[in-house]
This record gives sequence, C-alpha cells and structure tokens, in this order.
Amino acid sequence: MNRHGKRFEVACYRNKILNYRQGIETDLSEVLQTDRVFVNVSKGLFASSKDLLTAFATSNQDDVCQIILDSGQVQIGDMERSATLENTAREVASMVVAKCVHPVSNRPYTMGQVRDAMKEAEFSVQPTTARSVKQQFLDCVRAIQKKGVLDIHRARMELAINFGGDAVVGGAKDLTRRLETEAQALIIRTN
Repeated sequence: MNRHGKRFEVACYRNKILNYRQGIETDLSEVLQTDRVFVNVSKGLFASSKDLLTAFATSNQDDVCQIILDSGQVQIGDMERSATLENTAREVASMVVAKCVHPVSNRPYTMGQVRDAMKEAEFSVQPTTARSVKQQFLDCVRAIQKKGVLDIHRARMELAINFGGDAVVGGAKDLTRRLETEAQALIIRTN
C-alpha cells in the first residue's frame, strides 16, 4: 500500500488473506506471517514508527497491519498466477463437458476435445476476480459456437416427477399434460 509517498507491506499467507477479506478468518496471527510492517518484505526492511505515524496517524503495528489487510493490494507471483489461470481453465472446460453435448449423438465431449476447442476458438480465461467461472463458461460456449470449432449445444434438462397413491394419479396426469404443453410452447418461442 502506498501512502504519503512511502510503500508499506505486510507478510501474509495468500490463502488466509482471502479468507480474512471474506470474514471467514478474523485472527490476525493466523493471517500474518509476522506482525511487523515492512517497507520492503523481500529485503526485510521494516517501516519506522515515524513513517507509520505520518502515513496512518498511529504507530501501532497491529492497527496498521489491519488497515493494510483491509485496503491494500495482494501481490501474486508468476507461478501462482499461472496455476490460478490453469485451474480456472480446467473448471471452465469441466463445466463445458458436464453441461454441453454433441447435438446429433447427444453425447458429451471429452475434456481434451474441449480444451483443444478452447485453444482453436482463441478463448482465454480471465482471473476469477474479473468474471465468475459460470460467466466464462457461457462465453466459452459462445466462442466455440461462433468459430465453428465444435458442433456443440447445451444439454437439455430432464425433469422427473414421481407421484404416489391412486388419488394423486388423476391430478398427476393433468399436471404432466400442462407441463408438456408449456414446455412445447417454450421450445417454440425460443426457436
């Protein structure tokens, strides 16, 4: 975090900072590797009390750490960033495999086919903070369809309704007829 022309940093555990910001973790000792404020963590240079007092109006290390955790930027390394992108790409591809099928055979595509299609369609995932995995899944399906890489469609949802007892059967037949009629009307409207 930059304040009054100085940079202030804290050393924290990456997975814990996200939990802290979501309110899951509240204990600072579980989030921070050390309770000191740094000017440069990688070089081990601590911030002076005078600089803290000027920038944050307090020299209390715990209060300053809390301010930095709440409103500071999280730095991510290259390896961590690439691992996050790979995990997001894998999640998007697995959603495509689970929710999309070949329109003629009605069979799902394999993970390898979907990953290759994503590359051919020039679809690249974004960090999950920018767009959710579901939004990226929808974008991916649109990109694959637009480029014509795979003949792919969303799988139709099947609905099963179980009724018990003789008294309910008459009402159930009525309900299923209405559902079929409404489903046909929906299909006609969307096509």
